[in-house]
Amino acid sequence: MKKDINSLSPEARAIIRAQVSRRSVLAGVGAVSAAGLLAACGTGSSTGAKVAVDVSDTEKIVRWANWPLYLDFNEDTKVYPTLAAFEKQRGLKVTYEEAIDDNNTFYGKVQGQLSIGSDIGYDIVAPTDWMAARFIEQGYAQKLDPANVPNKSNIRQVLSDVGYDKGRQYSLTWQSGFAGFGWNTQKLPKGVRTMEDLFAPANKGKVVVLSELRDTIGVIMLYQGVDPSSNFTEDQFMNAIDFLQKKISDGFIRQVKGNDYKEDMISGDATAVIGWSGDAFQLATENDGKFDFAIPDSGGTYTLPRLVGFAKASAWMMMADKIASQEALSSGLVYKVFPEEKLLEEAMSIAKHLATQPTAAFAGIKKALNSSLFSGLDDQLELERELQNKMGETQDFNEGVSAFLEKRRPNFKGK
Repeated sequence: MKKDINSLSPEARAIIRAQVSRRSVLAGVGAVSAAGLLAACGTGSSTGAKVAVDVSDTEKIVRWANWPLYLDFNEDTKVYPTLAAFEKQRGLKVTYEEAIDDNNTFYGKVQGQLSIGSDIGYDIVAPTDWMAARFIEQGYAQKLDPANVPNKSNIRQVLSDVGYDKGRQYSLTWQSGFAGFGWNTQKLPKGVRTMEDLFAPANKGKVVVLSELRDTIGVIMLYQGVDPSSNFTEDQFMNAIDFLQKKISDGFIRQVKGNDYKEDMISGDATAVIGWSGDAFQLATENDGKFDFAIPDSGGTYTLPRLVGFAKASAWMMMADKIASQEALSSGLVYKVFPEEKLLEEAMSIAKHLATQPTAAFAGIKKALNSSLFSGLDDQLELERELQNKMGETQDFNEGVSAFLEKRRPNFKGK
């Protein structure tokens, strides 16, 4: 029987209806194009909103709204060193505010002004990718002039052409990272790597989770053996919601918060969090390594049998034996094994070889292989068809065909 959202507790219903996002990619969206910044967009007019006047030639001021902990900060001088270097290099003045704690909350503050083409006080903002998609769809983003953003070419291939912004005409990646477990290393010296570690009895009332549900629920779904990037069912999603609801009602979770969970971690009110990798590493840097982060070690009962077979997976998990390198090799867990003194040399040799190959195709292969662990045959065949069509349109495909016909070595560019 499918679960009804209205049957859940008020806390769980509030969480579900709160903002849902994924901090996989932060795309820059704002009001005036700013040359030299990693992300720059502006208010558009596809929905009838008034087009903002571009005054970047005369006003050498850029107003940027970002998340806390997303730019290096010197506590002694109260200066953002990277930002100061940028200002000096570009001859611009940047007004920088850590104004985004939560995607929907920030959007609620600026949407009314954006809808009538009014100034929101920022030229550039850095929402999560799904919120950037909303800005673009509703006509609140100004098209980028590629000539003003030469470093657009530095964007990774996998991020250079996304569904919500084909060809990256309105947004560019600022940062990307992972959702996972963060913890206070002094309070939890053994670390937090599984859901059982996170909700250990000693952590009761000291756990914070993200209000960005695609992250929090995604981590829980992985723990439950469900791939959150797949076509999961409503029941699978609601099972994760039930799990979260119970941890709230049982008193394990002290708060469901946006980016300001860092204050709970710093004060010691919280000892562990489902949070973001970038936040955790920044916290560790600014607090003498007091905090650490790990991608959840969950879902192994689903993936391991598919990698090594049921019998071997059962034995490894129950016997807890150490897995020697040669056994890992013969079981298909690793590709090659080298002596320690040769490891770096051999790894670099493989990396250099791969770098000369059609790397865009490699991205497609990786996507297809990862998907195969969670997809049925029909879905996998459809994905292969889609990827093959896409790869057939690349420069590398044409180069490969030409090199074959001309009997020469191909010169792939990863494009």
